[in-house]
Amino acid sequence: MASHVLAIDQGTTSSRAIIFDHAGTIVSVGQLEHEQIFPKPGWVEHDPAQIWRNVREAIGQALSKANLTRHDIAAVGITNQRETAVVWDRTTGEPVYNAIVWQDTRTQPIVDRLAADGGTDRYAKRVGLPLATYFSGTKIVWILENVAGARERAEAGDLLFGTTDTWVLWNLTGGAHGGVHATDVTNASRTLFMDLRTLAWDDQILADFGVPRSMLPEIRSSSEVYGRAEAHSLLRETPIAGILGDQQAATFGQAAFEAGEAKNTYGTGNFLIFNTGEEIVHSGNGLLTTVGYKLGDQPAHYALEGSIAVTGSLVQWLRDNLGIIRNAAEVQELADRVADNGGAYVVPAFSGLFAPYWRPDARGAIVGLTRYVTKEHIARAALESIAYQTRDVLEAVNADTGVPLEELRVDGGATANGTLLQFQADILDVPVVRPVVAETTALGAAYAAGLAVGFWSGLDELRANWQEDARWAPAMDADERERLFRNWHKAVSKTLDWVDDDVR
Repeated sequence: MASHVLAIDQGTTSSRAIIFDHAGTIVSVGQLEHEQIFPKPGWVEHDPAQIWRNVREAIGQALSKANLTRHDIAAVGITNQRETAVVWDRTTGEPVYNAIVWQDTRTQPIVDRLAADGGTDRYAKRVGLPLATYFSGTKIVWILENVAGARERAEAGDLLFGTTDTWVLWNLTGGAHGGVHATDVTNASRTLFMDLRTLAWDDQILADFGVPRSMLPEIRSSSEVYGRAEAHSLLRETPIAGILGDQQAATFGQAAFEAGEAKNTYGTGNFLIFNTGEEIVHSGNGLLTTVGYKLGDQPAHYALEGSIAVTGSLVQWLRDNLGIIRNAAEVQELADRVADNGGAYVVPAFSGLFAPYWRPDARGAIVGLTRYVTKEHIARAALESIAYQTRDVLEAVNADTGVPLEELRVDGGATANGTLLQFQADILDVPVVRPVVAETTALGAAYAAGLAVGFWSGLDELRANWQEDARWAPAMDADERERLFRNWHKAVSKTLDWVDDDVR
């Protein structure tokens, strides 16, 4: 009998395959990074072919390290960077252009054009999202309008669209030779095209965007058998049975299944999700309304989300662009050498500001500089910016729901940084809790797949798997907390109105 579940985590910077046992414990990991392509300021791309090659190799690595074969794998789950758009030829399997990444801002003119009739909230009541460069819908339009022949091929039914879950699923199940073209409700809810009530593509919105419906994948639940791995793969005939967008997967992996439960993921960006149960709650404070998960034929669960574009990638920027650290762990070492930020604030608006501001005209800034400020202060200010942005989002959640958060469950790579998590607890004035298994994104995808094939019996069994690893209690004086947060907002104000006709 199969004793493990494999999760494919197709992320912004790497693709991983992680094998879990029945207790939800990591058995082995395969991982490969892919190239980050920046053709112009504000443009971010990935090579879909490289991503698929890396996924296959990561699967091989994970199986080999665990000394397992396909016979040991009960099911495969997929989780992914949600809004990144891939368009490819259904006959050849060749992408027509690089994947346009969720951080990319090139589609602002398309957003402006669509918002001219009804504003950025033109479709928000139906899809839960404002018109913004973040979501994949405008990325498809850009490809159709700027890649030679793409419009004609799409109208002829020759092109397919998918977020990277769909790209991986299609290739894993046979590609041009019978691959399954599908996505789940969580990823579909990030396109600008899915009606939250019906969980179906909205034909009027598609017509407004000029996107042929034939390009779009079938919308399925988050936990069901979509197909089986094709005959020539290492996972031959293994059911592919779970799909969740990365942030919803992390929420599921944190066992935050019910209304009022929340988590915050610290990855390339930060993403706070607050479960609203079966109720669709529309935000009045800059949050997104999204699908949290849907298990088979059961009703969908919805959520409010605060999306922050740049957090972990700010640490990468310190490493790769400024060279003040050699690896991510060094940022904590630098920050710990000083007692405070020295009056400096970093606002990492590299792709504009996401929730709760939604200001595409913003650009990053380091403010409050004096001769006193050192690279140690900059490192500390960078970490603090992650916590300030999280508080911005949590205040919006509290305003929308009227339910103050009692503790914050956290996950993602940056949660290894105790300095960050202590400051997070201090600036929020609530405890911050990290689970034993910090890889909750992959775990959530594994859970969804395992539930679909009976590997796990239900949500109660998954709740029992969750264990606390560490807790940080707030210890900052209230006046100091509010002084720091007030100055953060002052720093944010300096980043606005930067992009105009002269500056892009």
